[in-house]
Amino acid sequence: MRVLVVEDEPDLLDSLLQAFREEGLFKAVNNPYDAIVLGHMLPKLSGRDILSVLRPSSKTPVLMLTARDAIQDRVDALDSGADDYLVKPFDLAELLARLRALIRRSATLAHPSITVQDVQIDLAARTVTQAGQPVELTAREYSLVEYLALHAGKVISRPVLYEHLFDENDTTLSNLLDVHVSNVRRKLGHKFISTRRGHGYTIEPEAE
Repeated sequence: MRVLVVEDEPDLLDSLLQAFREEGLFKAVNNPYDAIVLGHMLPKLSGRDILSVLRPSSKTPVLMLTARDAIQDRVDALDSGADDYLVKPFDLAELLARLRALIRRSATLAHPSITVQDVQIDLAARTVTQAGQPVELTAREYSLVEYLALHAGKVISRPVLYEHLFDENDTTLSNLLDVHVSNVRRKLGHKFISTRRGHGYTIEPEAE
């Protein structure tokens, strides 16, 4: 995923960029950005000024950062088009969690349901049907199917899937990913998820 960071404090900017790289949110797949982290008080234009230009043409979710925590400041930021608001200083874990939530919410609004091959995924209800029949998936099996379906036609690497499913970088989780892929194939058909040796996994939009 690709995150744009607009922040004028060098130390904070460096910390955010490092955190995004470690979290996996910094990996660019393609434009547009999946989310924007926007400082409120910038040297030339304020965050609100940037939002006023951005919002008419972009629905990219925006998380605004500010040292101002008065209720009216929060109201002004949200009314200007920010999707969320975080007061400095903050914990990076909270910022990353808020970003993940914004990106998930944005994907759900843009694609309330996805159909790939003969499988339909309801992103709001988090349910899966195949040829009109409900398919019972565990939470992680569903997350795997949802993520690959949102990126249908693209090969997703194993490290990216580890991060998405487990929120850990421990390579010992490798066999767990294989187990989830195997379970999904058992429930939705062996050809539903394709393996690209040495690269990762993909779901083709149409049946092969």
